[in-house]
Amino acid sequence: MTLVLTVLEIVAPVFLLAAVGFGWVKLGFEYRLQFVTRLAMTLAVPCLIFTALVNTTLDPAALTTLTLASLVAYAAVSGIVLVLVRVARLNQSTYAAPLIFGNTGNLGLPLALFAFGEVGLEYAVVVFAVMALLSFTYGIWLVAGAGSFTKALKEPLMWATVLGAVFLWQDWKLPTFLDNTLGLIGQMAIPLMLITLGVAVARLSPGGIGRAMVLSLVKLAICIGCAWVAADWFALDKAAFGILVLQVATPVAVTSYMLAEKYGADAQSVAGLVVVSTLMSIGALPLLLAVLL
Repeated sequence: MTLVLTVLEIVAPVFLLAAVGFGWVKLGFEYRLQFVTRLAMTLAVPCLIFTALVNTTLDPAALTTLTLASLVAYAAVSGIVLVLVRVARLNQSTYAAPLIFGNTGNLGLPLALFAFGEVGLEYAVVVFAVMALLSFTYGIWLVAGAGSFTKALKEPLMWATVLGAVFLWQDWKLPTFLDNTLGLIGQMAIPLMLITLGVAVARLSPGGIGRAMVLSLVKLAICIGCAWVAADWFALDKAAFGILVLQVATPVAVTSYMLAEKYGADAQSVAGLVVVSTLMSIGALPLLLAVLL
């Protein structure tokens, strides 16, 4: 009973904030999705990543190990998904990237914070940064069929990650006033992303629900399996182990829908994956947390 209450205390704030965004749209209030998303991804999230790395109390070697484990996990997921897409004769541009990459930002970061505390958030930032960089490069190549590695160089979160890693490596610290300022900006990232997730889901027009249900279950199984094996292989400690599995297992991100729409893939099918996998995560992620805690 105590474990059930603990899990509910962790997941309830996450899904309640998403529900606020969902209800906001359904009540007819204005929400400028593009503006808020840009604010979060170009300002709030980079500040969150940078300050988390600069102020981390974790051993740099542990962060390096988690980075390598994340790369191995995503490589394994990618390999299995590409085989699956080919065998099932699915369109690679539509289905590959959504089945590989999850919502490690909107859902993964707050879940990590509530489940494992500040240490969990510091670990989760590493996995999120790895996923984001892969998504902005390899992920766009899967959707667009053309290289877009220069896009990653234009993303503030990439530079926040690199700069934060340099500060961590050199053991540099920020002046207190600047650290407090960037910290305040970073603190708005998590509630912004959760509310925006609810808004985005409310506005999507999903298609292919039956196929989306099957593929969402398959994605969940592949991601948990690959992350679990990678975490075990690198002998991660309990918190890092749980964070890697939780982050990789998150549902399809709304950004997958945006990329599909931008590059001419089947956006409605991707919308179906976003909606179904997100709803499925309401039941799946608490069960996963109960195992990991």
